[in-house]
Amino acid sequence: MHDEHKWTKGALRLVRRYREPVVVQTLRSAAAATVAYVVALRLSPEPAPLTAPLTALLVVQVTFYATLTNGIRRVNSVVAGVLVAIAFSGLVGLTWWSLALLIVAALAVGHLVRVDEYVAEVAISAMLVLGVTTVGFTAWARIVETLIGAVVGTACNLLLPPPVWVDEAGRSIEDLARRVRQLMLRMGEEAAGGIPWERAAERLHEARRLDQHIAQVDASLRQAEDSLRLNPRVKEGLLHRVVLRTGLDTLEICTVVLRVLARTFTDLAKSRDGEQLFPGQTGATVEQLLSEIGDAVVSFAVLVTTHLSENAESAEARLTAELHTAAGTRDRLAEMFQDEIREDWDNWHLLGAVLTETSRMVDELNTEHRTRRLLEELDRVSQRQRAKLPRLTRLRERLGVQEELWRNRARFAKRSG
Repeated sequence: MHDEHKWTKGALRLVRRYREPVVVQTLRSAAAATVAYVVALRLSPEPAPLTAPLTALLVVQVTFYATLTNGIRRVNSVVAGVLVAIAFSGLVGLTWWSLALLIVAALAVGHLVRVDEYVAEVAISAMLVLGVTTVGFTAWARIVETLIGAVVGTACNLLLPPPVWVDEAGRSIEDLARRVRQLMLRMGEEAAGGIPWERAAERLHEARRLDQHIAQVDASLRQAEDSLRLNPRVKEGLLHRVVLRTGLDTLEICTVVLRVLARTFTDLAKSRDGEQLFPGQTGATVEQLLSEIGDAVVSFAVLVTTHLSENAESAEARLTAELHTAAGTRDRLAEMFQDEIREDWDNWHLLGAVLTETSRMVDELNTEHRTRRLLEELDRVSQRQRAKLPRLTRLRERLGVQEELWRNRARFAKRSG
């Protein structure tokens, strides 16, 4: 029985590992490269057509959008390099100075055709083709193999649709929110007692280290955004991208404000030199306020990452209640600070900063504020799309699709706010 339970846990762990980006990328790349090589053996005149699996290996990405864009740039880079090599082969042979000219010309052409990270591939293709005696034969073989690799790599993600990485990004956002909450709880506990300024400075360093987690969440979110583009399994992918991106922006603002709050606590600890940061009931109220704002940060992250309407309404109601409670606690704290400032006028600016920073976090998490930001971002994206694709926009307006699309987006934005 114990062995069976252990085997089951191992199988579940293996299934979860399968969905990790590294595992998915490895399996897809290996499969695409193998299939591309088998196809190239039949279609390419080369006895060992390794360019095909190499192209498939470079083209296949975790998301279909990245696969498609990388495939187009890869093919463009190889074709451009082959054409440069054919032009040079008709004028000069392979010498040290012609090789230098070839590399310069190929790199310049790569920048002109905008192949981005595949600029070096233009020069590599040109050198490989120019370095053989039968230029025309090799050029044709290289183009054929590149096309095979690009087609197989793209087909791999069409036949085996890549996962949508929204859940992964959602977990990253919620993990960041919980880190923020844990730090706020520690700051609140220490605010009620007398701590040396060195310990308050440690909390400041912890708040600064949250920037590293934001960078990790941003990378996870970019992957999720790519997985939503050109994905037939996802409806209103733009809305999901905007909801997650604006949610991360709000959490980033909260971490910045928290860092400023930790700086204020450090300065206050230095000023009071070992005494209590907030004496008596004031310290308990500060602890309560930070705890309530920390809970609201987590509820906000849950709201951002919730997809089902019922759960979204429940998350929004919980967030609204928590923000209302936090606002009431902040108002009580403001009254306490008025009395304390009369006794300790030297630190009035630090006490006022505590109120300003906690109020800023409450305002940033407000659902009405979030709804406005969502609608503004959707409007900005819409204007950019209209400028980029005016004909498609006019066609949608004539068919009535555009109006219906924006009604759905507005409802979704209000629900997600």
